[in-house]
Amino acid sequence: MSPANSTKGKPATAWRARFAAQARALNAVGCKRLFEEAASGGRWDRPRLQEMIGQLRDGDVVVVWKLDRLSRSLKDLLHLMEKIEAAGAGFRSLTEAIDTTTPAGRMMMQMVGSFAEFERAMIRERTSAGLAQARLEGRVGGRRRKLDDKKRREIAESVISGRKSGAEMARLYDVSEQTVSRIVAEFRQQEAHEALE
Repeated sequence: MSPANSTKGKPATAWRARFAAQARALNAVGCKRLFEEAASGGRWDRPRLQEMIGQLRDGDVVVVWKLDRLSRSLKDLLHLMEKIEAAGAGFRSLTEAIDTTTPAGRMMMQMVGSFAEFERAMIRERTSAGLAQARLEGRVGGRRRKLDDKKRREIAESVISGRKSGAEMARLYDVSEQTVSRIVAEFRQQEAHEALE
């Protein structure tokens, strides 16, 4: 690292004792500015993290005590790594010995990214297979309907016949007017389909 570049450390923890130990380790490797975060590493909307990312310049190095100090989610960690790389900065984790300023460190992060992508693909595949199996067994995903078929028919017939307005039926059954409109449209479509048969 050239003297013009700065090394930024991020000991993200609220506990003073841990912060002191992390700060000593980060200072020992030459960090010139420390960003202390009180919010959990599982959150994305951390103000000090966003401030640090906003200040990154070409040649900077973000140094963390452990990967989970930056993010506890692999997806978010990879997203943060992209932002760091886009700023022209490097990344270094002291505990896991990952350093993207070296070819081996970049390879290690690419491998982590590949495993994460593989994991996401496997989850999608298992989810699709599970949903398909559930459909074969007659089960449908999502939350249960608030209104059974009898109530839906009553709503549709009342609105279509003009006995009640959509707003009145919505209040009566404690649903939105959009739900009533959808029920009426489905009922009309079903009647039209039955008339054609």
